[in-house]
Amino acid sequence: MTEIEKYISQFEPDVQEKLNAIRQIFFEVLPDTEESIRYNIPAFKVGNHHLYFAAYTKHIGFYPVYGLVEIEDKLSKYRAAKTKDTLHFMLDKPLPIELIQEIIRLKSTLKK
Repeated sequence: MTEIEKYISQFEPDVQEKLNAIRQIFFEVLPDTEESIRYNIPAFKVGNHHLYFAAYTKHIGFYPVYGLVEIEDKLSKYRAAKTKDTLHFMLDKPLPIELIQEIIRLKSTLKK
């Protein structure tokens, strides 16, 4: 079992399903994505950057999403009030699959 799988396995089955779905999206968009645990949460190398996700009581945090001005209107629906570079995907709502794909694609092409 990988470190990412261990992280995901600690949550309830419905949360595991969403976390595994996000993990799968990374590999669909960027098949050579390198995954690891950084800051005690799943991390994925996308180009010159890393994207992270973490499960919480009512949401999945997805970050950082700075530098994506071209899709800011799409991000605002999920933006966390107190953390400008974090998105909150509520556990009681469907994942925004297409938005996650777009974020991964755009982040992978951003220069530092």
